[in-house]
Formats: sequence, structure tokens, C-alpha cells
Amino acid sequence: MTRLQSRPAPAVLVTTRGEVSLAAPDYARTKLLAVLERLDEPVLSVRVRLTQEPNHAVARPSTAQATIDLNGRPVRAHVAAATMQEAVDLLQDRLNARIARVRAHRHHHRHHAGQLAAAGREHRPQRRVLGAEERRIVRHKSYSLARQSTWAAVFELEAMDYDFHLYTDAVTGCDSVVHHDGETGEYRIASAGAAPETEPGISVSTHEAPELTVADAVSRLDLSGLPFVFFTDSETGRGNVLYHRYDGHYGVITPVR
Repeated sequence: MTRLQSRPAPAVLVTTRGEVSLAAPDYARTKLLAVLERLDEPVLSVRVRLTQEPNHAVARPSTAQATIDLNGRPVRAHVAAATMQEAVDLLQDRLNARIARVRAHRHHHRHHAGQLAAAGREHRPQRRVLGAEERRIVRHKSYSLARQSTWAAVFELEAMDYDFHLYTDAVTGCDSVVHHDGETGEYRIASAGAAPETEPGISVSTHEAPELTVADAVSRLDLSGLPFVFFTDSETGRGNVLYHRYDGHYGVITPVR
């Protein structure tokens, strides 16, 4: 008996942005239902967003993003491709990989950290290039940071398909950020205070995050060429992240005071 026979599948909510074809939402629903058929866990919700970039000079103008609530555990995937059909196909594959990571973490946790190795980044959306005078901070997110162990933070990074993850280290109590180093294949962690204990496969920065204003962080981000800057806000003393958004502008994440 299949999952769809034993338990009704949740509705797959698809939203679109840009000139997405009329057939694309149904194609996405079919592909996501194929993912759900393989699951034993209750799926509480499924959301898909399809975006068609109007700039034809972009190599991968079609992006697809899905978030499923897997029995209370959000799992997310985000991809880009030359066509929307290819993007949806890639989304299905990447979402299956994310779900496999969630299961590996539940069964093996940190002792099998290799199973959490990050998937390739070649299908990630491209960042639109804007001139420095055009870029603005268009999103400012502020929320209570999760207090997590090192491997729980790595798991969150992978399960949610993030480029980075801002959290509070459960041992040191310091705001920290984890991301994947594409050159070394390791996870990297930087802290706004005492560095967390080292773990196999995780590189920990020995330098504290610089104390900056948001304006200083923007200047550093532009000069560094990196996707984000982690810094200690000079006013609050908390760890913040300023990052490049895919639309070419900036976003800022700050902890709630």
C-alpha cells in the first residue's frame, strides 16, 4: 500500500513570480507528490515558489524553491536552471537529498557527519549584479536565535539549504555563524565571542568577529567579494550577518535584543 493510499497527501501550494508558464505549477505539484509518496513521516504542509527572471542575459533564469513541514521539521531546497522544467526536476532531486540528510541526522547524528556533507552548489541561483550606488538594504530580519550545539547548527544549515546559519552556541553562549567552505569541503564557524570546541570536519575561526556598524559592514562586504559578512554590531554587541541577496541588494539578520 502506498503512502497516498494509506494517508491523503497534503495540498502542494504553488506560487509563481514572473512569466512562469501555465503548465509549470501542475508539473511542480506532480514532482513534489512523487517526493511525498516515498515518505513515512506525516507531511504537514508543502509550499513551492517558482520564479522566472525577466533578464535573458542570466544563465539560469528559472528558480524553484520548496519547503515541506516533515512532522514539525522544516526541510527546504532552492535551485536555479536554464528552464523551469529543469529547475523543477533539480528541485525534486535536491529535496530528496535534504530529506535523506534529516533521516541520517536522526539515526546517526554527529558520529556519521560525512552523511551531512553539503550537496554541490552548481545549481544555486545566481546573484544579480548591481552597481554599488544601486544596492540597498531591502530586508532586515530580527528574531531570537536558536541555542544550538555545533552539529545541530550544521544540520540546520543543510536541512534548510541555507548559504549560512546564524545561531547562539549552546556551550559558549556566543552568537556564531556556520557555512560551508566550497574550497576545502569543510564547514566553517566564526563566533562573536569565545570559539566553540573543534569537531572533525569543522574549521573554527580563531579570530572574533569584527565590531562594525552596518555601514562599515556594507563597505567590507563590497571589498571582500564574499557572499556575507559576520560582525558584532557596535551598538548591541550581538552577532549580525550582512549578506548579498539574489536580487543584487543587501539583507541583514540581527538577533532580537
